[in-house]
Amino acid sequence: MASLCASRATIFKPKKLLTISPTPLCLRSTIFFYNSESLNNHDRIPKGNSPKPQEKLEDLICRMMSTRAWTTRLQNSIRNIVPTFDHELVYNVLHSAKNSEHALQFFRWVERSGLFRHDRETHFKIIQILGRAEKLNHARCILLDMPNKGVDWDEDLWVLMIDSYGKAGIVQESVKLFQKMEELGVERTVKSYNALFNVITRRGRYMMAKRYFNKMVNQGIEPTGHTYNLLIWGFFLSSKVDTAIRFFEDMKSKGIMPDVVTYNTMINGYNRVKKIEEAEKYFVEMKARNIEPNVISYTTLIKGYSAVERIDDALRLFEEMKSFGIKPNAITYSTLLPGLCDAQKMSEAGTILKEMEEKYIAPKDNSIFIRLISGQCEAGDLDAAADVLKTMIRLSVPTEAGHYGVLIENFCKAGIYDRAVKFLDKLIEKEIVLRPQSRSSMEPNAYNLIIDYLCNNGQTGKAETLFRQLMKTGVQDPIAFNNLVCGHSREGVPDSAFELLKIMGRRKVLSDGIAHKSLVESYLKKGEPADAKAALDNMLEHGHDPDSLLYRSVMESLMGDGRVQTASRVMKIMLEKGVKEHMDLISTILEALLMRGHVEEALGRIELLLHNSLSPDLDGLLSVLCEKGKTAAALKLLDFILERNCNIDFSSYDKVLDSLVAAGKTLNAYSILCKMMENGGVKDHKSCEELIKSLNDEGNTKQADILRRMILGEETTLDRKKGKKKTPIAT
Repeated sequence: MASLCASRATIFKPKKLLTISPTPLCLRSTIFFYNSESLNNHDRIPKGNSPKPQEKLEDLICRMMSTRAWTTRLQNSIRNIVPTFDHELVYNVLHSAKNSEHALQFFRWVERSGLFRHDRETHFKIIQILGRAEKLNHARCILLDMPNKGVDWDEDLWVLMIDSYGKAGIVQESVKLFQKMEELGVERTVKSYNALFNVITRRGRYMMAKRYFNKMVNQGIEPTGHTYNLLIWGFFLSSKVDTAIRFFEDMKSKGIMPDVVTYNTMINGYNRVKKIEEAEKYFVEMKARNIEPNVISYTTLIKGYSAVERIDDALRLFEEMKSFGIKPNAITYSTLLPGLCDAQKMSEAGTILKEMEEKYIAPKDNSIFIRLISGQCEAGDLDAAADVLKTMIRLSVPTEAGHYGVLIENFCKAGIYDRAVKFLDKLIEKEIVLRPQSRSSMEPNAYNLIIDYLCNNGQTGKAETLFRQLMKTGVQDPIAFNNLVCGHSREGVPDSAFELLKIMGRRKVLSDGIAHKSLVESYLKKGEPADAKAALDNMLEHGHDPDSLLYRSVMESLMGDGRVQTASRVMKIMLEKGVKEHMDLISTILEALLMRGHVEEALGRIELLLHNSLSPDLDGLLSVLCEKGKTAAALKLLDFILERNCNIDFSSYDKVLDSLVAAGKTLNAYSILCKMMENGGVKDHKSCEELIKSLNDEGNTKQADILRRMILGEETTLDRKKGKKKTPIAT
């Protein structure tokens, strides 16, 4: 077992496989021993094939805890591979644990199992871990329980807890802990007071800070320069400038000379209240006292100049710091660049960006890049804007959809579409739009411009790929949707366009009438009238009224495809929408319905026409039906005409009667003739005589006799009838 402990620090040659404990196979842990002394010329490992270093025991334990549930089996597995839980191992496991929960479980387990007795260092480590994870109740309980385990408190442990509560924003608990130190007899030095000041001043409790400062002084605890720095900054945060100045002077009066941190605090404080002249005075005073300004000093004053739009002074100070050998850092550049963009000094901004690239310094705030790109575009230098993106890539700064969006938008506006498309290709290929860490998204102005261009230039598929990525981020732009529908329709891919319209319907995105019309026309061009009808219905469902020509185009296409009833339904919709055109096509549809035996449907359409004050060519319909031998349809149509008192020529009556008689339908002819005579008589008695003869021949003598007497009774009236019978059209 001693050699097992030694294996944690030394790498040996693989000599044998040792299985420790008869645990199940899945839980067995094997350890390879390496003994360099037993290597001979025959079993030496060839150069380049040396064994990998053995995994440290603490790393193995942490990996086991991260991949398996915390159960008794896992605990036994850890026991089996650890001969002795010493201080170094326990501390390293706590330090290397993947998360605070694993660390806390391990801390409690080794203690409760009697494997290890925690000391001050392991307590400090677990409290530190739990404090960072904001598991403050656990940390507090562990701290307060330390004396019960025979471990003494010290001030650093309490300072750690005070700071943890402060970072979590629970100021009152920090104060309670500070007060409890006195109750429990834990010595409080300036270190504890500084921790308290740091917490309460950052939360605006400046009055409390003053009270505790006075209490500290009364207890004979001397404040340090760090104490004053904390308080001065806290007073500035609360906009208590006079109090901050008073403490600064009090500091000097007590013989505590302000250092560079103190002056930086004063400069930054005056920056916050926009008193840059006062900040300059302290900067000058600092140099007069032979305190060399550091990079923070210069960066802070540069920030102040930029905030009050004195960008020339900021540039002067920037050059001064470099002349004194003080190297600007990432924060310095990040502070200066926004001010240059705001002042529209894009040439200087470009120079500084190149300097950052040469030194491989990336700014702390990546949002500056989108300001640089926008600024260069506004200045009209699109090449410089594109170079910003290249700089980001060279500095390993993640590019975002917003950066590409600004470039694409401005290149489109400049008419340089080929470069805009190249940027788009990279955006789509790398799926930058879908990156969850992105903070800047592509604006509608950008993607609508490029989508419109692509849809009008035969690249709607690429435009849809972009938009579908945007849709995954929640974008539902109606302009982009409608452009895509129009683009697919123009390119002869109406199915894709229709699918997009369906998506719009499901997501309740407003569609455009032009998009629907283009889809219908696209189906018509492809010779798919049924789909065109479906697209027309979809157009109507979305509240868009097709124009007269679109109705005609759909009806003609349906008729050409032999879909008479579907064309009839389109005609019905058109009439219900108040469109009163294309009577020639309407007559064709009615004729086709009647010829195919859809008489009731045809009569319904005629009824609708009459209701809309439209007069279909009934004479023509009757004539065609008679010529084609469709006597049943002609009979129903004439019966409808008589019931509605419609206006037709007497010749049409005669044609129907002749057709019925010729077809041997004498009783039907007799019924029609009776109705004709009731509505004003007949003109040609010759057909009546023929009908009477046919009735007698067929044995219908009663009907023949009635018809003869009706003719004799109406003869004088019929002689006075001339031309057409005039009766109003029923409405």
